[in-house]
Amino acid sequence: MRAYELMVILNAGVEESDVAGCIEQVTQNIEAQGGEVKTEDRWGKRRFAYEINHQSEGYYLVLEFVTETREMGTLERLLRLADDVVRHKLIRLPDEEAARRGLLGDGTPLAAAG
Repeated sequence: MRAYELMVILNAGVEESDVAGCIEQVTQNIEAQGGEVKTEDRWGKRRFAYEINHQSEGYYLVLEFVTETREMGTLERLLRLADDVVRHKLIRLPDEEAARRGLLGDGTPLAAAG
């Protein structure tokens, strides 16, 4: 299994129902590829350091998930084409960091295991 972290910035004017819809789309895409979303963290509206597409703030959302798929092109394409998504960043977490966060194995963080 591989662990990933996905940060998505949505338009600041997005409604809570649209946020839930975005999360649902991403979750369905991940599950269709044999993965599982482990954590979902809604940061809410934050001010940008500089304007992006003439906007000064956005709604931040962070997801952590695991999957056996090595190709995340479908998810990347979904996010690139979504109208409400201002920016997104998908990174693969190193195995040590994923284990520390409890994303791999039995879910026990390394600090609690030792």
